[in-house]
Order: sequence, then C-alpha cells, then structure tokens
Amino acid sequence: MPKQIVPVPVLSEALSHAPLSLVTRAGNFVYVSGTPPYSHVTGELVVGDIRTQTREALASLEACLTAAGAKKSDVVNIRIYCSNAGWYSMINEVYAQFFGTDFPSRTFVPVASWPAQFDLEIDCVAYLDDSRENQS
Repeated sequence: MPKQIVPVPVLSEALSHAPLSLVTRAGNFVYVSGTPPYSHVTGELVVGDIRTQTREALASLEACLTAAGAKKSDVVNIRIYCSNAGWYSMINEVYAQFFGTDFPSRTFVPVASWPAQFDLEIDCVAYLDDSRENQS
C-alpha cells in the first residue's frame, strides 16, 4: 500500500505553515509528526504551564490518530521533545493519566527551543492490526 497523507480537521490547516505532513499512513503504520500544543478544536497555540501544554499536545496527538483510524492504544512508540528536562516529572504525571497503564515505548529528548512560544512537541508511531490496515 502506498503512503497516504491523512488530513486532520483543524490541525492540518493550523500547521500548514510548516513543510510537513501531520499524519502519514503506510501499510499498518500511522506516523504522527511532532505535535506542539495547538488546540485540535480552535487551531490556536495553547500557551500555559508545562502540564497544560502536555495535555493539549496529547489531545492533538489523539485527534491525529483518530483522523487516521487509530487510537491511543495503537501507539507503539512515542517521543517527547521538551525545552527543559527539569519538567520531566510534571510531563510524566499528565502522560500517565493520558495512557493509563498501556504505555508505549518512549524516548524523552531535551531540546534547545522552537521558533514559537511552546515548550514541548510529541510525535508517535501507531500500529494498526490487519483488520483495520485497509480502512481509511
């Protein structure tokens, strides 16, 4: 199956200034680009403390997965990029609430900064079982 660019309501337009595909499906895999804390409802950047930004980035990530026919339990790998490693435990609190006990593999990457007012970005890879692989 060739790759498929998946449009995400509100978010694809909000992030159209960047040369990327927010979500790409290839066979059984769904790839979600780094998702900053943009509201999946309004498309606006959500400014706030790291817990607020983490909640919003995860909600947007879930909207991206949904657009591709996936759900958070399908996520097999996640990367969190954050401009301050000192926020690790606060991010973990929100992350644990979001995923419950079904955690995917994960990497935490401290970074310098972004050209916008946010402090983290989250990307992921999800795997769809064969019964859902051919659905759009």
